[in-house]
Amino acid sequence: MKTSINNPIMPGFAPDPSFCAANGKFYLATSTFTYFPGIPIYESDDCANWKLVGHAISRPEQMEFAGENVSRGLFAPTIRYNNGTFYMICTDVDKGGNFFVTATDPAGPWSNPKYIKNAPGIDPSLFFDDDGTVWYIGTRPAPEGCKYNGNWEIWVQRIDIEKAELVGESTGIWRGALKNCVWPEGPHVFKINGWYYLMHAEGGTGPEHAVCVARCRTVTGEWEGFKANPILTHRHMGKFTSIVNVGHADLLCDNNGKWWMVCLAQRPVLDCKEGKPFTMLGRETFFVPVEWQDEWPLCSTETGRVEWEYKLDGTAVVKDSKKVAHYSENAETTEISDFSAGLDNHWIFLREAPKDDISTTERPGALRLWSQNAITSLDRVCYAGKRLQAHNTILSATIETALKNDKDAAGIVLFQSNQFNYRLQVSMTKGKVAAQLIKAEAGTDTVLECAALKAMPADKENAVCLTADITEATIAFTVTQGADKVLSVAGIDASILSTEKAGGFVGTTAGVFAESAEPRSFCADITSFVLKQK
Repeated sequence: MKTSINNPIMPGFAPDPSFCAANGKFYLATSTFTYFPGIPIYESDDCANWKLVGHAISRPEQMEFAGENVSRGLFAPTIRYNNGTFYMICTDVDKGGNFFVTATDPAGPWSNPKYIKNAPGIDPSLFFDDDGTVWYIGTRPAPEGCKYNGNWEIWVQRIDIEKAELVGESTGIWRGALKNCVWPEGPHVFKINGWYYLMHAEGGTGPEHAVCVARCRTVTGEWEGFKANPILTHRHMGKFTSIVNVGHADLLCDNNGKWWMVCLAQRPVLDCKEGKPFTMLGRETFFVPVEWQDEWPLCSTETGRVEWEYKLDGTAVVKDSKKVAHYSENAETTEISDFSAGLDNHWIFLREAPKDDISTTERPGALRLWSQNAITSLDRVCYAGKRLQAHNTILSATIETALKNDKDAAGIVLFQSNQFNYRLQVSMTKGKVAAQLIKAEAGTDTVLECAALKAMPADKENAVCLTADITEATIAFTVTQGADKVLSVAGIDASILSTEKAGGFVGTTAGVFAESAEPRSFCADITSFVLKQK
């Protein structure tokens, strides 16, 4: 058990964090966009040790994201607890808008979504006041018309939580801390010592991202911005610092009376060719201690920045960023040689539950994949993966399959989006079976390397092992069949897996897939899978 908080507390693709306290425990949720299941729920007794206990969106009848790009879907959840019920409010940006689900047990089951009419914008939050009223807080385009891109406002309105209906008039309460602020978003309201506090992000999700705060004596009154805003940002530290893009925060008090902020940030590496920073892992979840002075919150007061480690009393443990920036203290290790126990709840899929395309029972001990549409398509695909959580990582899988037709393929993939990814696969082309390394960049596939296989890898004797070895900015790919090294290529550019190159809001995931021109025309058995930090 960890006795200190090591950042990032949730490494890899874990953006837009929100947390709450309930019954002596703490619960944290993050965005998932079009990955399924959606909105993971983590539980902790002490804010240092976390476990994944469930997902708020876990059933097809709740929601699925067929046809949607990987960076659409679910934006910025907020988790709250009130009178024995957990509330998860979020935005489904393409299908339905703002909604909430409820549960009495955070592990689930969670209810079907309740969509809120006449609630424009994104990043909704709920505030349960001590007089019994409930408030909806969101962010929307400036009602008089946007003067510039990102000219939005934070607004509030009472909500009948039982009917999921907004009540009365909406009130715009805040346009951001800075003049001509862009994208005031991720708003959360708290009531502390008679003051209402608004914590929000602004500046966009990139290098100018920041956390700011305002306060008021009433929810709909004249809000006062903190003169020391922003209370947390790394934008003044430049793009070459070890933690960048800090923003989108939430606030709570732990069981020892210590205040904490949870926020997102990213850890860059340098592009070997261009010398520019890029962030392949996506936006991750970090913790920062908070102190109160003159009835305003201050973050990480010893250093004024996000540190790699804090003791549980909030004391910073200052470390050498050069030594720890590319190591994930909390990275998960997955090493599976027998899938008989099934898939744990860290596995994720693209846009929908896997249905009958993925099985751990059809062939005992193996993960069976039935081919679906191309992994690069927005249609139903066969993919199972996990979040890439460290810059120095091994992804490996052993595969047995009997391909039948041209365009049949199965293998491992480093997936940033359908347009940007690397696929190392066993494929059928013109009746011949080969190992291929394919780079997808801006929607165009390029075969970087191709090598014939000596035999169909349909049994243990001819099984193929596919490996991607990531070392910060570069990737080495190898394929072995038996004792033979069939394909080996090193120095491959990892930067296409970054937000800077691919755009969007997600981080890279790593997994296995099977695709064909005719869905379910063949199956591939994964007999071992490794995803671990080096």
